Amino acid sequence: MTLVFEQATIKVQKTEEFARLQAPVEQAFLPEKVERFLKQLDRKGVRVRDFDGVLAQRVLEGFADPGLNAKQVYESLPVSDQALMREFYLSKLETVEQALRHKFKKLYQYY
Repeated sequence: MTLVFEQATIKVQKTEEFARLQAPVEQAFLPEKVERFLKQLDRKGVRVRDFDGVLAQRVLEGFADPGLNAKQVYESLPVSDQALMREFYLSKLETVEQALRHKFKKLYQYY
C-alpha cells in the first residue's frame, strides 16, 4: 500500500478581495510583463520570494487597477486566505522561464 500526499483543499473565504489581489499577481507574471516586475523588485531591493516585501514596496500596484492598495487588501483577508495568496504568488514565481530566472538570479537567491 502506497500513501500519496494530497494537499487539503481550503476554500477562499473572502472571494472578492482575494480576486482583487490575485489579478495583479497574475498580471505581474504574464510572460510579456514579468521582466518589468523583476526589474522593479531589483530596483527596490526586494527578493522575489519576499511577498511581504513586495506588498510593502507597493510593486503589485503597477499591475493593478488604479486605487488598489495590495497590502491593505491582503491584511483584510483572514489568515487562511492570506496563506492561499502567498502560496499562489509563490507558485507563479516558479513559472518564470529559466533565462529570466538566471538574469535575475540575485532576486531568486535565498540569502
